[in-house]
Amino acid sequence: MRRGDESDIAGARGPRRLLALALAALVSAALLVVAGPGTGGAHASALCAGHKVRTLSFATGKAVVYRTGGYVCAVTLAKRTGVRQPMSVSVQARGSRAVVDRGRYTHHAGPVTVHAGHRCVRIKGKVGTKSVGTGWILC
Repeated sequence: MRRGDESDIAGARGPRRLLALALAALVSAALLVVAGPGTGGAHASALCAGHKVRTLSFATGKAVVYRTGGYVCAVTLAKRTGVRQPMSVSVQARGSRAVVDRGRYTHHAGPVTVHAGHRCVRIKGKVGTKSVGTGWILC
């Protein structure tokens, strides 16, 4: 190729690149309109795989439990979001140590996932000073 031919090719790519960027911006804007702030942020179903098996409600939030195959996943969701507050969630399969996510969060703690197989599990969730816990469930 001669030097002049390269500039013609680069010039042809410029409008395509600009069109691709404009299209990407348009698609992003459309997604924000469709799934924007009205969706309420992250939902438990988006955080954990599987189907919901329990919702454990308490005064300041709820712990939601999902199961898929031999795995159990849990997340604690706060009723009052946007304020950083202490939260935690834990899942323990019988015969194993608990898997815990603990910290100061604005929306949710977790998800935490354990391989339970066919064993029972114990779930705990906490937001602020209020909490919920189960005995051995999903046996």
